[in-house]
Amino acid sequence: MSDMQKTLQEEVTLSGIGLHTGKEVKLTIKPAKENTGFIFVRTDLEGHPQVEADVNYVVATERGTTLEKLGVKINTCEHLLAALVGCDIDNAYLEMNASEPPILDGSSKFFVEAIESVGVVEQKIAREYLVVKEVLSYSDPATGSEITIIPSDNYEITTMVDFGTKVLGTQNATLKNISEFKEEISSARTFSFLHELEMLLDHGLIKGGDISNAIVYVDKDLTLETTEKLKKAFGKDHVAIRPNGILDNLTLNYPNEAARHKLLDVIGDLALCGVKIKGKIIANKPGHFVNTQFAKKLNRQWKLQKKKNVPDFDLNKEPVFDINGIMRLMPHRPPFLLIDKILELSDSHVVGLKNVTMNEPFFVGHFPKEPVMPGVLQVEALAQTGGILVLASVPDPENYSTYFIKMDKVKFKRKVVPGDTMIFKIELIEPIRRGIVHMQGYGYVGDTIAVEAELMAQVAKNKVE
Repeated sequence: MSDMQKTLQEEVTLSGIGLHTGKEVKLTIKPAKENTGFIFVRTDLEGHPQVEADVNYVVATERGTTLEKLGVKINTCEHLLAALVGCDIDNAYLEMNASEPPILDGSSKFFVEAIESVGVVEQKIAREYLVVKEVLSYSDPATGSEITIIPSDNYEITTMVDFGTKVLGTQNATLKNISEFKEEISSARTFSFLHELEMLLDHGLIKGGDISNAIVYVDKDLTLETTEKLKKAFGKDHVAIRPNGILDNLTLNYPNEAARHKLLDVIGDLALCGVKIKGKIIANKPGHFVNTQFAKKLNRQWKLQKKKNVPDFDLNKEPVFDINGIMRLMPHRPPFLLIDKILELSDSHVVGLKNVTMNEPFFVGHFPKEPVMPGVLQVEALAQTGGILVLASVPDPENYSTYFIKMDKVKFKRKVVPGDTMIFKIELIEPIRRGIVHMQGYGYVGDTIAVEAELMAQVAKNKVE
């Protein structure tokens, strides 16, 4: 899949009934510019108020996930959000003239088909990822529900459900890659147990229910009274139980459709964390409460990752330049050459690496009993990394040198000691003009910033003797 953000090629409209409100609703999914995310728009309310698909707006998780911002509610948002994620979309406006999207058949299938009918277009800004580097978990002791995420290059999900009932038993479902969402997950419909359905009907909580938009697992005797209640609720002359223990209103799309729908709900609820995920989710007995609590945890992790701005790098990957390549570009030589590898290089950024060892000549005199890499040399290493960014762009780098003009906003946040590996990330603040380079640099040890500085340098041609 592409790493550029995506939106719809043009808008598309669906209509139907809201499951819990019973109101006819028109939903229009519209394209949105980069970095918009998913935003619900209530066109039935004055001023068309907006509610971002943000886990921090979750106010209720009974029978679906409800968002609320400044008194404006969005109910049952998860099936629509799952479809957007499953179609690899990053940005969309979701205009509705009611508080919840249409339930349709209780799955994401028709949302996916609508999006595919207008097509998806690639945008101009690269998408960002929450890259999971350590195991994170959330558990709810009251229900025994637990969600864990472990490092993975893809967004993978496995759900395991066990409702302690004979009719449903234990089911598992797995999605190896989000590209398989349409075929494997999108048509898995919502489900309910008969005792829950009866209670919801008695309390008037499923006004938009239709016997075709939910699987009903019969976990109690189907009495004459219950049969009459169901016939009346769904406008049917006949209601019976199939041999597999579900009401005869529909046929299962998959033997494990309940587990697949729970997986669909996980995708929809975790969309609320606000960023694409690289990690493998393992969800045991997931539900909207545990899903959204975990999404809050991921959202906090994402904000921390953004704040630290740690580059995601692979130390085992072939470097862009090794030490010999660096020396071909730069005039510096040991012991004053302070970078060992260049890991990434583009027109506007560069990532370099230095292994800090006890053999560094500066440790002989810089606190030999408590060796610390001098801050001024950390800044010099940043500058040398930035020099590579500039010199790699000229055809004859051996004829040029870069000279410091200015350093600003320099901060040292962590001691750098023997055994540390420093990663330097330099980004251009503005395009290079007349040989003046203005750049922002960060030096990391692990996932912690050790040094940061705003640097300015001049690229000049060497004098010919």
